[in-house]
Amino acid sequence: MKDRHAAAIAHLSKVDKKLAKLIAKCPPCAIKPDYIQNIFEGLMEAIVYQQLSGKAAATILNRVKALFVPPDSPTIDTRHGKALPFPTPVQLLAAPDELLRSAGLSGAKTKAVKDLAAKTIDGTVPDVKAIRKMSDDDIIAHLTQVRGIGRWTVEMILLFNLYRPDVWPVDDLGVRKGYGYLHGIEMPKQKELMALGEIYKPYRSVAAWYMWRACDKCKPPLVPPARNVVKKKVVAKKKTAAKRKSR
Repeated sequence: MKDRHAAAIAHLSKVDKKLAKLIAKCPPCAIKPDYIQNIFEGLMEAIVYQQLSGKAAATILNRVKALFVPPDSPTIDTRHGKALPFPTPVQLLAAPDELLRSAGLSGAKTKAVKDLAAKTIDGTVPDVKAIRKMSDDDIIAHLTQVRGIGRWTVEMILLFNLYRPDVWPVDDLGVRKGYGYLHGIEMPKQKELMALGEIYKPYRSVAAWYMWRACDKCKPPLVPPARNVVKKKVVAKKKTAAKRKSR
């Protein structure tokens, strides 16, 4: 079976020899077109999952969904397997804040999902058919108008759901750390990383995936301090403690 990322791997390996060595050590890039029912659902899920573990977020999301369907309702196929259907934007916007909070949503996330619902209804958030015809920058400009949705969240949807090939998420800590580990330099700042990533065009999505791998494969080992350094620190602490007692 032909590797869907063969052209990207060839280009990245040619322009960055250190990255080429990392690619050779890693399993094939796992980025593939992911199932997304619609943009509203993808963004609602992203809002609920912010700053929570996957398990906790999934529990809250299911509780929110359960508010809008009868008990024992059948599940549907989603990209995470069988799950309850999402509420519609109209249903979500009409729900009292207290009801959503009772399912575990914070006040900020309640406001965010309601803003998402309103902007889906008024057309600010396009549907999947329309969004596939838009440029990455246009998608980012539209979706970051939603409360609680930043550039990074949209970039993850572009990369993993919409399968856009040239996404370079310079705000992602893992990508920044991975680049630094791979090239043996301090973690670059966002502006620096944007410039450094120019050579990876038009395959920066695959490059980003390998930077995440570099966080594990290229992280320098922790070097314990030399014994004489530790001994000196212990002696210094003892001297300091003795001086305090003598005062």
